[in-house]
Amino acid sequence: MLPYSLLLIYRNFKRFKSTFFINLIGLSTGLASALLIYLWSSDEYSFDRYHALDGRLYQVMENRRTAAGIETQTGTMPLLAEALRREMPEIELVATTTPVPFFPGFTLAAGGQHLNAVPKYADPAFFQLFSYPLLVGTPATVLRDKNAVVLSEALATKLFGSPLNSLGKAVQWQMADKKQTCLVAGVFAGVPRNSSEQFDCVLPFAAFKDLMQMSETIKWDDDGPFNTYLALKEGADPAQFQAKLAGLLKTKSAQAQAQGRTLFVRPFADGYLHGTYENGVATGGRITYVRLFALIAGLILVIASINFMNLFTAKASRRVKEVGIRKALGASRAALVGQYLTESVVMALLALVVAVGLVQLVLPQFSELTGKPLALRWEWPLVGAGLALALGTGLLAGSYPAFYLSGFQPAIVLKGKLPTKAGDVWTRQGLVVLQFTLSVLFIVAVVVVNAQLAFVQHQPLGYDKAHVLRFDTGGKAARQQATFLAEVRKLPGVVQASSVLGGFLGERHIEEMSWRGKRLPVATMLVNYDLVETMGMHLVAGRSFAPQFRADTAAILVNQTLVAGLGMPDPVGQQLDGRRIVGVVRDFHYESLHEKIKPLLLRLDPQINTVLVKLQPGAEQATIARLQQLYAAYNPGFPLDYTFLDADYQAQYVAERRVAVLARYFAGLAILISALGLLGLAAFTAERRRKEIGIRKALGASELGIVWLLTGSLTWLVVVAIVLALPLSYLLMQRWLEGFAYRVAWQWWYFAAAGLGALLVAWLTVSVQAWRAARRNPVLSLRAE
Repeated sequence: MLPYSLLLIYRNFKRFKSTFFINLIGLSTGLASALLIYLWSSDEYSFDRYHALDGRLYQVMENRRTAAGIETQTGTMPLLAEALRREMPEIELVATTTPVPFFPGFTLAAGGQHLNAVPKYADPAFFQLFSYPLLVGTPATVLRDKNAVVLSEALATKLFGSPLNSLGKAVQWQMADKKQTCLVAGVFAGVPRNSSEQFDCVLPFAAFKDLMQMSETIKWDDDGPFNTYLALKEGADPAQFQAKLAGLLKTKSAQAQAQGRTLFVRPFADGYLHGTYENGVATGGRITYVRLFALIAGLILVIASINFMNLFTAKASRRVKEVGIRKALGASRAALVGQYLTESVVMALLALVVAVGLVQLVLPQFSELTGKPLALRWEWPLVGAGLALALGTGLLAGSYPAFYLSGFQPAIVLKGKLPTKAGDVWTRQGLVVLQFTLSVLFIVAVVVVNAQLAFVQHQPLGYDKAHVLRFDTGGKAARQQATFLAEVRKLPGVVQASSVLGGFLGERHIEEMSWRGKRLPVATMLVNYDLVETMGMHLVAGRSFAPQFRADTAAILVNQTLVAGLGMPDPVGQQLDGRRIVGVVRDFHYESLHEKIKPLLLRLDPQINTVLVKLQPGAEQATIARLQQLYAAYNPGFPLDYTFLDADYQAQYVAERRVAVLARYFAGLAILISALGLLGLAAFTAERRRKEIGIRKALGASELGIVWLLTGSLTWLVVVAIVLALPLSYLLMQRWLEGFAYRVAWQWWYFAAAGLGALLVAWLTVSVQAWRAARRNPVLSLRAE
C-alpha cells in the first residue's frame, strides 16, 4: 500500500504544482526558523551544565530585608565556607571564590613577556567542584600552596611554550600597585565557551586574604562580594538542607538577625538563565528571551501550518471526484485519512530537507547576529528534534484536511459538487484571521522594540559618554597614580581625566545607611578628583571633591535620589554614617535603563586605577597614540588595553539589540508565509469563480470591479485580524517594556503602522492574482470543460 500511496502523492504534487510549491516554501521556512531557534536555545541551556557534579552543585546566596523590600545578593561573607564545612555534614565539597569581574587590570609577566589576564582566587576544592580538567597537577592539591598559580593551557603556552614546561616556573602578577611572584602548580585545559564565567588563571583564596589583610579584621557582620559554591553528598535532600541553611546566620550574628538576612542555595547551572530576582523571588533573566524565541518559533510554525490546512482544504473541490470514486470502490474513511495524513507528513519531511539546506545557508549570518558560533551537528537530540518538528507539523497541519476530505458522501461528491458547510467556511476564514493576527503582532513588536532602543540611545543619562576612554593602570602608573593622571591631563587632545573603581557603569555594592532614624539601601562609587568634571555631571548643590580640601577623604557626594529617600531638606553639611556631605549631583544612570536610579554616594579614593579620559572630538587617534607612548614610558612592555565608554554603554543592551534584529527577520518571515497563504487562497478563489467572472465581464463589468470583488472578501478578514491583534500586541509589549524602569511612551502610529503594513501586504498579494483573473478572456472562462 505504501508505494501506491506515494504514487498518488507524486501525481497530486504534479497536478497541483502551485499549491505544492507554496506549501513547500511556507513549511520549509517555518521549519528552518524553528531549527535556528532550537540551535540557539540549546546553546543557552547548555551553559554551566557540563560539570560532572551538575545536579548536586549549588551556589549560596543571601536574601536581606531592606526598607525597599527583599534584596537578593550573590555575594557572601568569607567566613561562610569554613562554617559550612564544619557544621553541615550534608556537604561533600565547598569553596569560596572571587567573582570574575572583581579585579581591574591584572597582568602576568614571565620571560620578558607581559600578558593581560582575567584572574580568579579560589579555595583548594575549586578544581574538585568544577570540571576544568587539569593537564598538569592534581585537583585536590594545586591550590593548597599560597604561592601557587594555575594557568589556562593558552596562557601557559604563550608564556612558556607548553603546559608541561610551565610547571614550577615563576610568574609575576601585577594588579594596580600590588605585585607578587608565584609558582605554576598546574595547568587547566581552559574554560569552555558555554561557561558563564571566563578566566585565565586561578590563585589560592588564602593568598587573597593575606593580600587584603582580611585574617585580622574579618567577622560575620561584614558584607562580602565573594561567591560560595558547594556540592551536596549523594542522596542529600536539597529541601531539608535549604531549611537548615536558612537559619545559619542567626546563630552567627545578631546584626544579621536584626537585618533579616537569610541564606539559600540555587542550582549553579540555573544562575545563567535565571539571574533576575525581585523581592527575594526569581523572576526571570536570560530565560525570558529563550522563552520568547521559543514562542516565536512556535508561532511561525503555526502560521506555516495554517497555510497548509487552508490550501489543502481549498483544493478539495478539485479532488471531490477522487474521494467519491475511492469511497464507492470500497475505500474506508480510515484508509482515506491515512492517505491524506501520509501526504501531509511526506510534504513536511520534504520541507524539513529544504529547511536543513536553508539553515546551512544562513547559519553563518545567524551565528553572527546571536554572537554564538552555532553549527549543525548531526547528533541524536538535533535529529530527533528535527524529525519531531516535521512529523508533528505534518500531522497537525494535515489532520483537519484529512478528516474534512474523508467525510464527503460519495453519492453527493460524484455529482461534482463539494459539500459546503458554514463551519468549514468559518474555519478557513478563522485560520486566515489567526495568521494575520500573529503577523500584525510581530510587526507591532518590531516597531516597539526599535522605538525602545531609540529611546535608550537618546535618553538623557546625566553625564556625557561621548569621547570617553577607559583603561586600567598597572605597575608604576598605578603606584604613582596622581602623577600619571597629571601627565595625562597635559597631553594635547585630552580635555580632562579622572579614575573610578571598577569602571563607571555597572552594578554597585549596596548597604543600608541611616540618617535621623531613617534607613535606606545606598550604592557606593569610589571616585577620584575631577570625576564630575570629566564625565560632564551636574552639581545641584555644594561642590565637587578638590585637592585643596584635605578633609574630603572623609567626605561624600550624594545623588538626588538619596536626598529624596532620606528626606534631607538641606543635605550639604549633613552627616551620613559619619561622613559629611559636601555636594549633591544630579541623578545619572550608572546602570542600564532596566534599573531605576538608586540612592548613591560618591566617596573619594585617589588610588583607584580605572582611568577615564575625556578626549577632544576629532583628535581621538592622535591622542590615543600619545596615551600609549606615555603608558609605555611608565610601564615598558605592558600593553594599554582600552575601550570607549560609549561601547560599554551599548554593551548593556546587547540582548535587546539582538532581539530587535531577529524580530525584524522573523516578522518578515511571518508576513511572507502569511502572504503566500493568502496568494494561494486568492488563486483558488479566482479559479472557483472563473465562470462567474467570465459572465460578469460579458455583461459589462469592469476589470477594477472584478478586482474589488475578489479582494473584498479577503480584505475584511485582514481587518478583523488587525482589530484582534492590536489590543493583544499592546498587552504583550507592555509586559516586555515593564522590564525597563525607563521606557518609551506609547504612540498611536505604532498600531497604525502595523495595521497599514499588514493591509498593504494583503492587498498587494491578492490584487496581483485578482488582476490576472480580471484580465482573462471571458470566452476562455465560459468554455465548457
